[in-house]
Amino acid sequence: MKHTSISTAVLTALLAAAALAGCKKNDDTVDNNAQPAATTPAPMTPAAPAEPAPQPMTAAAPVNVSAVTVGKTAAADKSVTPVALFGPKDVIIISVRTDGTASNANVGAKLTYQDGQVAGEQTATLNTTGAETTNITFNNPNGWPTGKYRAEVMVDGKAAGTPQEFEVK
Repeated sequence: MKHTSISTAVLTALLAAAALAGCKKNDDTVDNNAQPAATTPAPMTPAAPAEPAPQPMTAAAPVNVSAVTVGKTAAADKSVTPVALFGPKDVIIISVRTDGTASNANVGAKLTYQDGQVAGEQTATLNTTGAETTNITFNNPNGWPTGKYRAEVMVDGKAAGTPQEFEVK
């Protein structure tokens, strides 16, 4: 019986070793499956840089505000002569000179009164592949309150250009 007990013990040990080896194979299979999955994105990675290639074309020359001018009248080429002093009934034109490329870019202008109140805010849509001037006109049928104002320009919600200050007397 001792011989049978040893044989049973050896047989049990062999079965346990075989079971562990089988588990190890499954683990290797899982690892091997994981490695090809890791290499699957690698071919997709070269494809991903091919997709951003069109984006640099639009991002290569983004629209840039080169000048902001505040004035009363615009010439035929949309240029505005700078004015620092306005009357209460004057039209205020914010002229935004841009360079670069834009497709449906929002160009906004905001007038802020000396106490921080927004006196006016407007946007225009810009589509260009080069130099462009966009004028945004502000009228106040009740008259502009006397005081100091600040004109700020935004492109797609981000501050752009140099803010301009002027006064209404």
